[in-house]
Amino acid sequence: MCGIIGLVGKNPVNQLLYDGLLVLQHRGQDAAGIVTCEGNTFYMHKSNGLVKDVFQTRHMRSLVGHAGIAHVRYPTAGSSSAAEAQPFYVNSPFGIVLAHNGNLTNSAQLKSEMFRQDLRHINTTSDSEVLLNVLAHEIEQTSKNAVLNTDMAFDAVAGVHRRCKGAYAVVAMIADFGLLAFRDPQGIRPLVIGKMDTEKGTEYIVASESVALDVLGFTLMRDVAPGEAVFIDMDGNLFSRQCAEESKLTPCIFEYVYLARPDSMIDGVSVYQTRLDMGETLAAKIKREWGHLDIDVVIPIPDTSRPSALQVGLALGLEYREGFIKNRYIGRTFIMPGQALRKKSVRQKLNPIGEEFRGKNVLLIDDSIVRGTTSKQIVQMARDAGAQKVYFASAAPPVRFPNVYGIDMPSRDELLATDRTDDEICEEIGADGLIYQDLDALEATVTALNPALTIFDSSCFDGDYVTGDVDENYLNHIESLRADSTQLNQPPNSTTQMDLNLVDADDGEFAEA
Repeated sequence: MCGIIGLVGKNPVNQLLYDGLLVLQHRGQDAAGIVTCEGNTFYMHKSNGLVKDVFQTRHMRSLVGHAGIAHVRYPTAGSSSAAEAQPFYVNSPFGIVLAHNGNLTNSAQLKSEMFRQDLRHINTTSDSEVLLNVLAHEIEQTSKNAVLNTDMAFDAVAGVHRRCKGAYAVVAMIADFGLLAFRDPQGIRPLVIGKMDTEKGTEYIVASESVALDVLGFTLMRDVAPGEAVFIDMDGNLFSRQCAEESKLTPCIFEYVYLARPDSMIDGVSVYQTRLDMGETLAAKIKREWGHLDIDVVIPIPDTSRPSALQVGLALGLEYREGFIKNRYIGRTFIMPGQALRKKSVRQKLNPIGEEFRGKNVLLIDDSIVRGTTSKQIVQMARDAGAQKVYFASAAPPVRFPNVYGIDMPSRDELLATDRTDDEICEEIGADGLIYQDLDALEATVTALNPALTIFDSSCFDGDYVTGDVDENYLNHIESLRADSTQLNQPPNSTTQMDLNLVDADDGEFAEA
């Protein structure tokens, strides 16, 4: 999961892009980058780290122009080296920068085609650079030596859809031409478009989540449809076209469970309301199948599970209490690279309030259980704080299968629920009882809020991969790559792609006096 933003404004967009990335920081803590465009010149700054640490005053001053794109990253494909921070850039044809949220499932095949057929060189292991080069090649083929126009850009996106498989929400900027954004034909990863009317004219934004629009003062227009491309020229004119031969909206259900901010709208559905309703259906299962439990208090594991835990408490007539205090300066452990770092950070991240546990039978609610590392430690924290019994409930079903569409849980060996029964999982995390949400109930909560959503990418729960190209051989391949990457620390790529129409915002010419 990553966060992307594209903007075409009537005023400089550097501050808007920066503020938007701050709002989307939850989607990636590994790296951040901004590219702005003025005429045929790009201005870029990107590096590893949080948004507030990557960008200093001198960088912001140098990011000039009324259009640009931005990205926050956490690594799912490739390495975490600074060379793979986004956006990526190619200088042919025209000069293109691109930022991508998702994961290509046929990246290896595309890399081979790039080298043998398209005569393009890939500098990193990132599938986003592959996607950029596919787009650049398709634009080159559709435009030839002609002047690029909107129809050619849409034809190029149609070519991308024919060649690329997997999940991808994309923002790309073509020098002195405009902003091109598109979504994969399954609509797995989210992408929304908004506008803001100013005295100088209408400004447009494309972003991963609607919360970025809210904070920046834009009005949400709609979601970008699966397979659709949106183009905004440098004068602020908006065009759109369906570019996929076949498309079907199958959004990632895990966006509603965990990934997205609760104040976002995704495909017409309130993430917050979904999480409230997940609590209702979870409470119904507890009443139906676990009515014998003697529970004194319901306690959420902050922050994502709070809405669900609140509704569980209300529906069961139980007291809802805050039992853990969260350190706001520790990142989300789920997306921290490395099991050792995740494990170490749990104790730094959460601290129990002893009075809420002492002598009580507590029901802990979490949004999901992925690796189980956090769950096991939290159960032990509750016991150490004096709880008599600790029951654990997950607002999501068991995560039993790898996710290959942009979430960092690709290895079955790392998933606690793989090849384990609920009783075995309960014993592993040390709880006195374990309750999981049912998948059909989870999907029904989203469908109830938007009846147009009837099919989901629920692959991490049911193993059904909606792109139709993921089999056992593919899963074995990505797991072997993951194993290799943990044993070998890849050094940063020492070569930086530069051109006359790409200016690094860290260049001394633009440094503060």
